[in-house]
Amino acid sequence: MQNPLSLEAFEVLDAIDRRGSFAAAADSLYRVPSAVSYTVQKLEQDLGVVLFKKVGRRSVLTEAGRLLLDGGREILSASAQLAEQTRQVDKGWESSLVIAVDSILETAWLFPLIEQFYQENSFTEISLHQEVLGGAWESVALGRADLVVGAPAIEKPIGGIKSQPFVDVEWVFAISPIHPLANAGILSEQLISQHRAVVVRDSSQSLAPLSRRLLNAQPVIRVSNLQEKVEAQLAGLGVGYLPRYRIEKYLKSGDLIMPSGSCSPEINPLFLLHKAENSGRALAWFIQALQAVSTVWTGQLVSGT
Repeated sequence: MQNPLSLEAFEVLDAIDRRGSFAAAADSLYRVPSAVSYTVQKLEQDLGVVLFKKVGRRSVLTEAGRLLLDGGREILSASAQLAEQTRQVDKGWESSLVIAVDSILETAWLFPLIEQFYQENSFTEISLHQEVLGGAWESVALGRADLVVGAPAIEKPIGGIKSQPFVDVEWVFAISPIHPLANAGILSEQLISQHRAVVVRDSSQSLAPLSRRLLNAQPVIRVSNLQEKVEAQLAGLGVGYLPRYRIEKYLKSGDLIMPSGSCSPEINPLFLLHKAENSGRALAWFIQALQAVSTVWTGQLVSGT
């Protein structure tokens, strides 16, 4: 049996419900009243239900009619959105864009840019997720992400991936005041290596995992993202370098301290990554927008504000 439901039928039901009568609905649809009546009668016949009843001069949906129209309006909205997405893709806009953010950065920094993007194009679906270290590169190589924000430098870049300088981040050695090293005086690498380091686990699944600022034979505790690393070091579970901008408030409150010694701050570059062959307009929009704010963000990331 052929499906009696159609976009045309839903449009007719919607017009009658909004206008209150078959005649008014026909006028809004630029049809003759008999055509509207026929559409409703045919639909009622095919479904075996009554869709409208008369209440005074108004045509009012029955309970079954209301159920049908509520679902029909969702279908009408989805079909309109699909049509617009099709036009946008034809103009070079991607139907979806997956953005991965290395956990070094706070994902919330992207929200103002995403809002600006939606003002220009609300039909490209944006998806966000976190990656860590080598996982940032792997996510582009394996197609988990179309764009990576904040990827670290690696010794052997992966072919087919275009990397662009983005921002610099200042890292400082920080520990909890309750940690044993807090009262150890001037620190040496030998002394630090005897204490557990908090390490963020590389999210790569096939590449050799990367590690940063880990001393030889140093015991470790591994966590899944940078926020957990901050929390672990606040709890005194271990030591290590942290992005200054992420812990500035804890340094000011004394919940974390920067002991004196050989652990001088480091400034490391982060990159934007995407497949060199990708040329979609949404990808290009975000790359241009991110490059425009990179100088401002670098100042915040290095100064800690």
